[in-house]
Amino acid sequence: MKISIHTDSQAEETEIQITCRHLTPQLEKVISMLRILDFKMLGEKDGESYILDISKILYIDTADKKTFMYTKDDVYESCLKLYELEEELKEFDFFRAGKSCIINLRQIQAIRAELDRKLRVTMTNGEQLTVSRQYADYVRKKLGVK
Repeated sequence: MKISIHTDSQAEETEIQITCRHLTPQLEKVISMLRILDFKMLGEKDGESYILDISKILYIDTADKKTFMYTKDDVYESCLKLYELEEELKEFDFFRAGKSCIINLRQIQAIRAELDRKLRVTMTNGEQLTVSRQYADYVRKKLGVK
C-alpha cells in the first residue's frame, strides 16, 4: 500500500482520495475509521446538550424506556430510540449485543466465552457487558475469535 500526502494552503477543506484496484475489507475498515471522525451525536446530561464524538461512546443501553450513551467518564441520555441509534451507527462497528444494548466494537478490550454460548466483553473502561447467544457469533467473526 502506498500513502501519498499533498498539502495545499489554498484548499478549503481536507479531502481524502483513495485509489485502488478493488475495494477490500481492509480498505472498507479504513474508510469506516475516517468517517467516524466526522460523525457526532447529541447527548443530554444535567439539562445541557453535549456533542459527542461517537468513537468515544463505549456502549448504549436502555432502562425505564430511556436510552443512555456511556463514555469512559460520563453517561448521556439520547432522545433517539435504541433501534434508531443501531441503524445510524451500524456502519461504524457498533453492534446489537442484546435486547437493550449496543456495543462499540472498537472499545472492547477483552472477550471471554461463557458456558451458555454467551460472551463476556470487557470494555476499555474495565466495565463488563454480556453479549447474548443471538449476537455472539457475529462478534466472534468480527474479532476473529473462535
